[in-house]
Amino acid sequence: MGLVSQDALNQLQALMDQVLLEEEPLQRTFQNVHQGCVAETLTRFLKAREWNATKAHKMIVDCLKWRVQNEIDNILSKPIIPTDLYRGIRDSQLIGLSGYSREGLPVFAIGVGLSTFDKASVHYYVQSHIQINEYRDRVILPSASKKHERPITTCVKVLDMTGLKLSALNQIKLLTIISSIDDLNYPEKTNTYYIVNAPYIFSACWKVVKPLLQERTRRKVQVLQGCGRDELLKIMDYTSLPHFCRREGSGSSRHSENGNENCYSVDHPFHKQLYNYIKEQSRIHEAVEPIKQGSFHVDFPEPPAEKAEIVKTLESELHKFKISNENGD
Repeated sequence: MGLVSQDALNQLQALMDQVLLEEEPLQRTFQNVHQGCVAETLTRFLKAREWNATKAHKMIVDCLKWRVQNEIDNILSKPIIPTDLYRGIRDSQLIGLSGYSREGLPVFAIGVGLSTFDKASVHYYVQSHIQINEYRDRVILPSASKKHERPITTCVKVLDMTGLKLSALNQIKLLTIISSIDDLNYPEKTNTYYIVNAPYIFSACWKVVKPLLQERTRRKVQVLQGCGRDELLKIMDYTSLPHFCRREGSGSSRHSENGNENCYSVDHPFHKQLYNYIKEQSRIHEAVEPIKQGSFHVDFPEPPAEKAEIVKTLESELHKFKISNENGD
């Protein structure tokens, strides 16, 4: 770490020590954020604010207040019930943990192209997304850190674009909410984004969006050929490859005959462990407060200016495609 970044870290640490001393609720939720990796956590927020300690301090405090106001610390004790509803969400919000990189980073697979988000309200999908974030940060990453005897605070994401269509336009609002929550409250948690199975529509959209991204974000995105198997095998074993990367041209699917292979499936070990963990936490909390049916409502943040511009550009590009298709060009 350079002198400038170390100075920024020291300055941010001093600012946080002061605010946490004065506000105990923020101190409690900050413990769930850093999980013992305080310096690494502060560094993430500094990176997100270009090493400006004052801006990073405001970002962390806003994040902690959002967590307290929305009771994020309790979200892992709020199961999505009944089970059929949860299964519907898993079938339409395709995400799962396929394994770990050789460096010990969790590998999350995301079916961008085939996720439909049409089985529940926006609030349920946001609840599900935050629960996976919190389970990653409070259970998966601390466990990986313990196993490798060093702080592991980020993950790898493999984004499958199979099936990406113009109908993606209908999902932009929800995806903007989810990505804004991540940008503001879970910054710099992804080490690298690998894009696989990219159709022409993605390539065209990426061309116009890429220049709008900050340099640190652009460096994280790697667009791989085909299913990306050969490139991904350089950083992970075959057993950790997402199911849609295991055979060239195999593509992706919502379902697989073997739930152990399809990391999106509610029957995959990751989702079984996650759901069982949430149910167990709910039983612990039930003595204090009975579990209610219904989604866990979270305040949706306004997207950052950079995000708003990207969304506007993306919508414009997709509209052009739509018009072009309708005209038969």
